[in-house]
Amino acid sequence: MTNQSKSTYAQQEFKGNKNLALYTTIWLISTALLAFGPKLIWDFSIAVTVVAIVLNIIAGGLLILANVKYVKCLDELGRKVFLESATITLGVLMVFGVAYELIFVTGAIGEFEPRISHLYFVMGITFIVSTFLGHRKYR
Repeated sequence: MTNQSKSTYAQQEFKGNKNLALYTTIWLISTALLAFGPKLIWDFSIAVTVVAIVLNIIAGGLLILANVKYVKCLDELGRKVFLESATITLGVLMVFGVAYELIFVTGAIGEFEPRISHLYFVMGITFIVSTFLGHRKYR
């Protein structure tokens, strides 16, 4: 790979990261609006809540498309690291999610109620750590 093609790839990857960050932020804002808006902003209006749900789904769809576009801009090694990270994350989420639910159902964690946000946290941390380790592994 020449210096110019490395530079072009780095620019393309940076643009993909920036685009992915933008759509992630839009989705997070729409999710926060949907979570807190009914109580704090629009007094549980069904019509406004439905609009917020539709906007959240659209933002989520755009986030998925941005993710696909990002993966397509990666080189072969970048795709390998991404795929391995996604595979590890899916596995951890499946195992942790089932165990988390069963611990609650069996009463082993008392009155504590599991929330989907806990799984998102585990998913995010797993993906970040596995991506970091994947990049380190193939350096």
